[in-house]
Amino acid sequence: MPKGTNQKLKLYYLSRIMVEQTDEEHGLSMKEIRDALEEYGVTADRKSLYDDLDALRVLGIEVTGEKEGRDYRYFVTDKQFEIAELKLLVDAIQSSKFITERKSNELIRKLTGFVSRYEAAQLKRQVMVSGRIKTMNESIYYNVDGLHNAIAYNRKIRFEYLQWNLKKELEPRKKGLYEVSPWALSWDDENYYLIAFDSEVQRIKHYRVDKMRNIRMSEEKREGKEHFGQFDMAAYAKKNFNMYGGKEQGVRIRFRNNMVGVILDRFGKDVTIVPADGDFSEVHVSVAVSEPFFGWLFGLGQDVSIAGPKEVVEQYRNELKERLGQYNEGAADTPAARRGK
Repeated sequence: MPKGTNQKLKLYYLSRIMVEQTDEEHGLSMKEIRDALEEYGVTADRKSLYDDLDALRVLGIEVTGEKEGRDYRYFVTDKQFEIAELKLLVDAIQSSKFITERKSNELIRKLTGFVSRYEAAQLKRQVMVSGRIKTMNESIYYNVDGLHNAIAYNRKIRFEYLQWNLKKELEPRKKGLYEVSPWALSWDDENYYLIAFDSEVQRIKHYRVDKMRNIRMSEEKREGKEHFGQFDMAAYAKKNFNMYGGKEQGVRIRFRNNMVGVILDRFGKDVTIVPADGDFSEVHVSVAVSEPFFGWLFGLGQDVSIAGPKEVVEQYRNELKERLGQYNEGAADTPAARRGK
């Protein structure tokens, strides 16, 4: 490439060189900067480069010069992202179930553009997450964008809602389209969920975003504003275990005192802990009583139990009996088995 052919782009190429090739551990001498510019077809003398480096500072790219021997080396110090911040973002992307493998690699590649090539090597790391299964739905990013637009424009949406079949294919859960008023998006249990109002049944519902397809914005205005006036997303997620719906009820949970961390992790620090007897205490919480709630409870063993109300205790007892019946002789005649016929 002939020298001087890209002089009008001098400042752009200089900024690119400094951001990509320097950091606090790696600087460039004035000669190395001139040589790098020449590779882009840009010529520069030393005096004009001093002015150009000052111009970069005005543009928000902080360049520092440090004396090294008889020369100075120049490097970018105050970048848009610190390397520690980008490492956090990379870890979140790699460990996120709802981001596909291809999109993960694409996003991380874009993030490396904010740091030098030396720092970029630190971002190319693998986060080991046990049992990680990435989503296969590439359209989730556009779904999220479309849902945010519908919320911003105060419009209802129509969409197909999918489920897996035994052929490992996604198919519509019902004939026809769902129509709801979108109000919020939540990231829970490693999945994105749409929180919406279904005016047909006058209820707040949630939907897995990666299982939504053909989302279309309606001309109709959203409904359900009165239901979301005091809506608390954190409280909603606490009540709905694994975002699984169920009848919302107040439940007293009894737990051994050394399990208090588990209770606070699940229900937050605002719960009131009441001493019970011996080494046990109780909390009163509102939950969506469902199979995932019972599963969470069962997984904690004898240290955590339902103290009330009686109907929830009875519901849990029947659930346990039914599950146990699946493994007894004659299990084929249990209600669970009959439902599977």
